[in-house]
Amino acid sequence: MKLIRYGNPGEEKPGIMLNDTYYDTAALGEDYTNDFLSNGGLERLATFIRKEQLQPIPADARLGVPLANPGKIVCVGLNYRDHIAETGFIPESEPILFLKAMSALNGPFDGVTIPKNSQETDWETELGVVIGKKGTNINPEESMDYIAGYILHNDISERAYMKKRGGTWDKGKGCNTFAPLGPWFVTKDEIPDPGQLSIWLKLNGELMQNGHTSDLICNVPNLIAYISEFFGLFPGDIISTGSPAGSGTGRMPQRFLQPGDIIEYGIDGLGTARQQMREYQS
Repeated sequence: MKLIRYGNPGEEKPGIMLNDTYYDTAALGEDYTNDFLSNGGLERLATFIRKEQLQPIPADARLGVPLANPGKIVCVGLNYRDHIAETGFIPESEPILFLKAMSALNGPFDGVTIPKNSQETDWETELGVVIGKKGTNINPEESMDYIAGYILHNDISERAYMKKRGGTWDKGKGCNTFAPLGPWFVTKDEIPDPGQLSIWLKLNGELMQNGHTSDLICNVPNLIAYISEFFGLFPGDIISTGSPAGSGTGRMPQRFLQPGDIIEYGIDGLGTARQQMREYQS
């Protein structure tokens, strides 16, 4: 299933995409919350859409974040060798982890605000893994059982905040609008192998990223196991698995986002998104 949430910000209703058409599922009486994932909501939804006559949603409806209340986004840094090479970072012996602020959540077509005094706002298309049940110290052999599905994420980053302002990466990762998710939350049955997906991004129509999840240094099962050693994983949590080469910081000369720029990006089976950059306004 491909789950959506639509409507004005803060007023989103649940829906689903069937045969390339969006339908309302509000009559189920449940939004796509963490509790929904933890207590059999996906199974109830599957039964509901088989039995009910669904109503299509307006063609011009805004799509919001497909999950109502993600608990956290655990991001993985430098998880593609080609991205390490282009950024100039030194490879680490273990995955780099950081958290994305929930205040950065953003819809798939809402636009991104470049922070005040930003010098190096950049793009990073990433596969997001949505957790479906609680787990800590998960065995790699069992980790795929903890997945509810997958989601398209762009880990928008301010490189100067990350690398030139001291402290941790988080200050360049959690700015408002820096975590656009969607258009869909795709249940895991639709993605047989998360290690066989193409990833791409275009900037103003020019292809910048053209990667593949088979190039992940630490793959999805091992990431879930590794991260669960440090963070308890809960339904609705998202693991963002890292970005392949093609970011602005890796270009010669470097190319960072400016007001009016448009990024379009996608991953096999997870849909596409589009963001127009806008200038910060107080």
